[in-house]
Amino acid sequence: MTNPHCEISDLGDRLVVENRNAARRNALTPEFYAGLHHALRLAADQPRIGAVIVMGEGDFFCAGGDLNMLITAQTMDEEARRARIDALNDLIRAVVHCPRPVIAVVEGGAAGAGLSLALACDMVISVRDARFTAAYVTAGLVPDGGLTAALAAGLPPQMAAQMALTGQPVGAERLHALGLINELTDPGEAIMAAMALADHLAHGPAEAQSAIKRLLTDARSAAFEASLTAERDAMATALAGPEAAEGISAFLAKRPPDFRRLREDR
Repeated sequence: MTNPHCEISDLGDRLVVENRNAARRNALTPEFYAGLHHALRLAADQPRIGAVIVMGEGDFFCAGGDLNMLITAQTMDEEARRARIDALNDLIRAVVHCPRPVIAVVEGGAAGAGLSLALACDMVISVRDARFTAAYVTAGLVPDGGLTAALAAGLPPQMAAQMALTGQPVGAERLHALGLINELTDPGEAIMAAMALADHLAHGPAEAQSAIKRLLTDARSAAFEASLTAERDAMATALAGPEAAEGISAFLAKRPPDFRRLREDR
């Protein structure tokens, strides 16, 4: 069955999963969720597959949650909002627990839940001029998809706080220097670097690699699972609040959000 938002290429010893939603900067959709889940299950069942490569169509990795879905979520009750967020969490868990290495290829940048997805992967290869943005706070929301755990584990506390609290973009070169990105390339060359890495992995011992990934995951699983639950609850609450209403409406109107007014109205 054709999936309009997810193309899976089986190259024998690796899978390439492409989010095909370039008109919305590869915003996450249920169709992409389903496609990536399918690819990860296929990789788990096939020892011949040495790695899964996740990328976005065109010149941007992923802009995060689809704005239309966020608007719909605002009208749901809290239980339904939590269930919507759990769908993202289940995808992130599937990436983290896939027994094969998962490599994110970032062109352009990653924002919001797109950043969560990139950092859930085992390794990140990025073009030098990419920008990474924990954009939630600019819409009056909180991170989800395990992003707080990923930032806290991978960055100095002050840098994690800057990204999460300001929502300002940070360049790939800075994050590479801090260890959050494995390799930098020139524009258009990240996929070739990922292919070379996947080839290296495909020539390695599959069972040992799976065991190593499981050990690494288990070492941080308690904090990761606690973060997913805490983020889900905080996001479900935030989506129904006045700050999210202001942030999302401001984004749609292409104007700066007026959060100061909400502070003064308290």
